[in-house]
Order: sequence, then structure tokens, then C-alpha cells
Amino acid sequence: MAINSEKLSMVLQNFVSATTDVQGAALVTPDGLPLAASLPGGMDEERVSAMSASMLSLGERIGMELARGTIDRIFVEGNKGFGILTSCGQDAVLLVLASESAKQGLLMLEIKRVLAELKLILL
Repeated sequence: MAINSEKLSMVLQNFVSATTDVQGAALVTPDGLPLAASLPGGMDEERVSAMSASMLSLGERIGMELARGTIDRIFVEGNKGFGILTSCGQDAVLLVLASESAKQGLLMLEIKRVLAELKLILL
């Protein structure tokens, strides 16, 4: 069955525009191929996808080496905001970019909501 990229893109665009402090989002394969994205201007979708796959690979290795089990989320915090990488089933990973003023609890709740919506499309 083919992946409905238009529907995935629409869900991501709605998520980014409707969620306070979210600046962008991308859905990528674990191999680093873009499935859909709604990123800030100037960000290259293919490059973001490749970096997301690298983060996932390294995070999985760290989880294994440090006996932390399966990785649920990778959280990168910088002085200009957050990058949160979350599994979206076996075939996709969601990257969310948020500003430094984002309320983390609320952000995680919104990420869970959009993940459920994306997973239904990916079935």
C-alpha cells in the first residue's frame, strides 16, 4: 500500500500552525528518507531527514550500550529551542522543532496526539 504523503503533510502543517511554540516538524524513515515535512524556511528537508536518521541510530546504540532499553524519544535542548525525535511505528520517526519558550509537558502531550493521527495514516 502506498503512503499518502499529501495527508501526512497536511497533518504536519496543521500541527505546526496550531501548536504554540512548534516551529517545524518532519516525518522521516529510519533510513533518513523524507516522508513529509513542515519546516521553517531555509531548512533542507533531505538534510533534516538524514540528520534525524543519524540521531536515531546513535540514540539506539546509546540505549543499547548503556542498558537503557528501546529508545522512545531523543531530546536535544539548545539555547534556541528543542529538537525532539519520537518513534512513529516501525517505519517512521517524527522530528519536532520547538522554541526555547515551549512548555515541555504540553509539547509532549501534543506530540502524542499528532503521533496517533500519523500512525493511522501510515497503517
